[in-house]
Order: sequence, then structure tokens, then C-alpha cells
Amino acid sequence: MSTERIVSGGQSTRRGFLRISAAASAALMSGIVSERALAAAVWGKPYPEGAVIIDSNENPLGPCSAAREAITGICAQGGRYCPWLADDLIRLFAKAEGLKPECIRAFPGSSEPLHYTVLAFTSPTKSYVTADPGYEAGMHAAKISGARVAKVPLRASYTHDVKAMIAAGPDAGVFYVCSPNNPTGTLTSHTDIEYLLQNKPKGSIALVDEAYLHFSDATTAIDLVNANQDLIILRTFSKIYGMAGLRCGFAIGRPDLLEKLSAFGGWGNVPVTASAAAIASLKDARLVAERKKINATIRSSVFSWLDSKGYSYMPSQSNCFMVDAKKPAKQVIEAFAAENVFVGRVWPAVPTHIRVTVGTQPEMERFQEAFLHVTEMKKVSYSVPLNARSRNHLDGYRVGPESSLPA
Repeated sequence: MSTERIVSGGQSTRRGFLRISAAASAALMSGIVSERALAAAVWGKPYPEGAVIIDSNENPLGPCSAAREAITGICAQGGRYCPWLADDLIRLFAKAEGLKPECIRAFPGSSEPLHYTVLAFTSPTKSYVTADPGYEAGMHAAKISGARVAKVPLRASYTHDVKAMIAAGPDAGVFYVCSPNNPTGTLTSHTDIEYLLQNKPKGSIALVDEAYLHFSDATTAIDLVNANQDLIILRTFSKIYGMAGLRCGFAIGRPDLLEKLSAFGGWGNVPVTASAAAIASLKDARLVAERKKINATIRSSVFSWLDSKGYSYMPSQSNCFMVDAKKPAKQVIEAFAAENVFVGRVWPAVPTHIRVTVGTQPEMERFQEAFLHVTEMKKVSYSVPLNARSRNHLDGYRVGPESSLPA
């Protein structure tokens, strides 16, 4: 094992790493948790020059050209809040989806409404029920509300076991269903969501996260909102629209359900650049289909390569997938970092699997090369390359060059 050093505030000490770890842990325990925060908390995220960053389910294509032009065009009005832009965005989305505008609220991404929904509908007497493995953000919010967290294993087909979720949550306030699921990329059917709504405890809601819907062939659950069902749907522009750094998303549901979120945080505070970019993106009729095809083509290519090497993976329809590296995931992730390739965090339910974001074709070729190096090693060790550049994070902590962490 190489000598561990961390650079923070100009000093290279192991103690610096502990301070960063504490800051990351505090952010996860006390605030709104996002995919970005969860990824950054793994080791402080010292992305070196030339790193392949496939750990946060970002879209490497970024905003479409029309969105970029809209951002440039709106910058001159950046001194104003421009609330009408969010209103225009909601009306445009409502028309496209056959919704009433009052059933939609815009947020800076979908992390905030996820957090607020859990706080609004769970408590020490109303539990939070989720899949395992599943997206962790709601569980962090449930800790704040004091709710019991029930983690229910996915079926053998990697879909949400809605019958087992109902059985696990007779006192439930929220049943969280992410489809396609994060981290597995697998789908839960519209029929299963209907079953959940028909058989859940009275007073509970389904929170259906459709962040990755556009990458898949799945059917949206928006029709169930129009049917006045007890659910809130989350949508984001972070994934297929490539706007993770711009922050824009929706909570969709009956007005009486959405109103309960207001006690925990405001809505409509979408940056003007994000609103303008989102409007332009929704108006691009070819964007979703084109990007879905690009993602599927690259993902299929990687799957064929994994098949040829004898490695198993979960049948994802998303921009991420889980592959069984046949070794402890924590060690594998660290060994990938030594190859300057950053892959997703550990899910204890699948201890030898790693989550990989679908990047560009060159990035996935780098991943494949590193995968061979990592999986062929008899013993893995970790040392981040020494040319890591200092990088500030949304969580409020910073990692500098020459960084590495203990196993």
C-alpha cells in the first residue's frame, strides 16, 4: 500500500482526510442529499487531469445546442429572478404531458422535492419503504424525519417487489419506487405501480422517481396523477437532457399533495439559465430519441464486451448499470481510481457489484481497459494519480492534489 496523503488547505496529512470525511458525512446527515453528494462523499472526489468520470450518472453530452444558445441569450437578464420563465416551463411541460399546470411544481433539480416529500409524509410513526439496492437519498431524509426505514430486496428480475414492500410497510408514509432503478437500471412495470397504489395503507403515498425514464422503454406513471391517485412523480433535466450542473426538475402530483411540500421548502427557485435551457430542451422534438439511441448503443456495446469476457451484469435500460466484478466492490472501486477511472459507490446488498455510468464511447473503452487490469489483479490497492487538480464541491469541502485514501 502506498503512503496515504491528503492535501487540504495547503497541508498534506492523514488528518486532512479525516476532516474531509467528517464534512462529507455531516452533509449527508443534515442536508438535502443528491447523486452528486453521494458520489463525492466516497473519497472527496479528487478528479485528476484526464480522468474518466463515470460515477455520478451524469450525461457527458451536456445541454443540447438549443439549450446552450438559450443560456447565452438569458444571461443578460441574470440580474432578475424572472419568475415567468418557470411559469412558461411548467405550462410547456403540462401541455406536452396532458397535465394541469397546478399539478406541477418546478425545483432546482429533483433532489429537493424528493427530500421534501419524505419529510412531509414520513414521521416516527410513518415509515419509509424502498428497494434494496436502491437510491439512498430518501433514506437520509427519513433519518431526519425520524421514520423507520424498510429496505426490501429487489425480485430476482431486479424489479421492485411491490407486494413485499406493502407487507414491509403496514405503517408506511412513503413507498419509494425509482424506475428505471438507481443503481440497477432495471424497470418496474406500470402494472406494479398500479398494484402498489391499490393496496398500500390508507394515508400513504407512492413516490415514483422517473429521473431515468427517457433512457428506457418504460411507460410513465403520469396518467395516474390525472386519475387522482396518491402519488408524486419526480422528473429531472439532469439525465437525458444533460443539465445536472444547471439544476432543474419537477414534482408532479395532485395539488393537495404538492401543497404539503411547501412547509419544508419553497419551489420555483429555478435558476434563470436552467429555466431557459429546459424550455429549449423540451422544444427540441428530436433530442430525447437521439440521446436515448446514443446511450443504448454504447451501453449495448459494453454489454457485448462483458459477455465476451464472461462477466455478468444487470439488464439495465438506463444510463448506468451494475456489473459483478467478482471481488469486494470497495477494493475494485479504489483500484479503478488508480487507473484514473472513477466508478460508482458500494451498495452493501450487492457487495461485489460496481455501478458504472454510461459515458462516451472513448470513456467506455478506457473503462474496459481498466476493468481488465483491475479484475486480473490478485490483490488490489489504491493510490490516486499525483496530478489531481483541486476541485470545489457543492457539499462545501475541497480536495487538492496528490490525494489518496486508505482502503
